[in-house]
Amino acid sequence: MAFSANDLAQVRFAVSLLWEVAPSFRLLTSNAAHPVHRPWIEQVRPRVLAAGLDRGWLAELIGPSGYIPDFLNPAPTGPAPTPAAERDAILASPADRVREDLNHLARHQGHLGPRLSSLRADPPSYLSKVTQELETYWELALAPHWARIRAVLDADVLHRARTVAEHGAARLFDDLHASASWHDNALTLVHRKRDMPRRSAGAGLLLIPSAFTGPGLRTRVRPPDPPQLAYPARGIGTLWEPRLATGARALTPVLGRSRTLLLTELDTPASTTALAHRTGLSPAGVSQHLTALRDAGLVSAHRAGRSVLYARTAAAETLLAAASA
Repeated sequence: MAFSANDLAQVRFAVSLLWEVAPSFRLLTSNAAHPVHRPWIEQVRPRVLAAGLDRGWLAELIGPSGYIPDFLNPAPTGPAPTPAAERDAILASPADRVREDLNHLARHQGHLGPRLSSLRADPPSYLSKVTQELETYWELALAPHWARIRAVLDADVLHRARTVAEHGAARLFDDLHASASWHDNALTLVHRKRDMPRRSAGAGLLLIPSAFTGPGLRTRVRPPDPPQLAYPARGIGTLWEPRLATGARALTPVLGRSRTLLLTELDTPASTTALAHRTGLSPAGVSQHLTALRDAGLVSAHRAGRSVLYARTAAAETLLAAASA
């Protein structure tokens, strides 16, 4: 992919939850083990299967391998679009583009089932069903863990921004992935099946760090959008390691013992009942403390079937890290 000065000036980073959906969904529905994501899979897979998502729209759109329809990965309009913004971008997909993507998927899979045939016939009427299922998947699989995932993705962006500042864009591209290299004003990707000429790729380049993409790169080339390149973020190997809040005692005089204990226990998302069982606090007391922590922006709540899972927010992670420093 050749770069002009204008293309280089339009290189930017974005964190996108939609780029995490397909690879994470494949991990959950493959029944395969994974050396890094196993703790997440063991916790999330039962919820996803119980919701029937392995038999719905996503299961037909995201096969075990191969092509994923481009309309599921609209180009992020900012550095970190909200789930609602990304949902709206899918809903705004032109009908002709959805049909073209589904035709391409049919060539890969050999056919389309009744659901996707209906979507191809009438995209405006059925895209909302796809986004409803995406929202369910987000709430069950990704939202409770997003603060932790987002911290890794943001750290990757900061690292690479510093690389550009200290060494220039050429070093950025050379360090991005073993299969990517920069030479003579062009970015080369080894093993990509098709070339990415500028006449069919749009201007600039959108770089998307990903927790679940890997070990290779994923690309999306669809003008007039900029080409998108998702790559494995740095630090993924430690993503699910337990984070010991060794300095949590320092927060006790501020938050109180019970609320500090709950924050510490929320190293992984948990329900009120589970937290009460683990801490010895009464369910009513846990609920009261979680409400206060949520009002303070330290805890978020996510519905998972009949339960509500609570998770630490990015602000809570920062607070605990500062107390442990």
